[in-house]
Amino acid sequence: MTEPLLHLRDVHTHIGPYHILHGVDLAIPQGELTVLLGRNGAGKTTTLRTIMGLWQASSGQIRFDGRDITAASTPDIARSGIAYVPEAMGIFTDLTVRENIVLAARSGPVDKARLDWMLGLFPALKRFWNLPAGNLSGGQKQMLAIARAISEPRRLLLIDEPTKGLAPVMVRSMIEAFKALKAAGETILLVEQNFHAASALGDNVAVMDDGRIVHSGRMSELVADKTLQQRLLGLSLDAHQ
Repeated sequence: MTEPLLHLRDVHTHIGPYHILHGVDLAIPQGELTVLLGRNGAGKTTTLRTIMGLWQASSGQIRFDGRDITAASTPDIARSGIAYVPEAMGIFTDLTVRENIVLAARSGPVDKARLDWMLGLFPALKRFWNLPAGNLSGGQKQMLAIARAISEPRRLLLIDEPTKGLAPVMVRSMIEAFKALKAAGETILLVEQNFHAASALGDNVAVMDDGRIVHSGRMSELVADKTLQQRLLGLSLDAHQ
């Protein structure tokens, strides 16, 4: 059996005196989109931050592309090909959209073909190309944050709640952009609470509660199993947006 691109085994994370992750087991296959669902406070963001080395795992193992990155530094993890889009987006509002993209490309100017592809995914960014990013709407800022993450080829994208707080029309645009990323073969771990968006995009799904994975499997199986949906949606997921 092929080893997952990213594999968390019995990962525990403490933040100060608080024990947040309680033995997380999570496998992210290459070339697929895996959705991590769960209520607020379930440990989803802590999982992403632990993968990125922003918080160190107290125990357990994180392997990426066959290499143990459990104790690696965040810069080393980023250099290995993992990009992280936090919920706060992490864009520079005083810089133009173009400058935000340029700064995200560590290895030099963005390849023109790649830039054209990115602007095709997020055409609004082309309209605001030379304007400060602070002028963008919330949805457009989220698009810019994702564009920054894919400004050069990455092995894995970690994206935290990209549809949170967005108007329905922006959610639909975001879903279409993620479908295009999937079609391009990107590997994505997507944190979501919007079950409509999650079910439209996910190849795989893991549900987290109280710092543990309480369900994992194919998204199609969860979508088809109304009883399981009822039980898992009882964890305060948003099934209606």
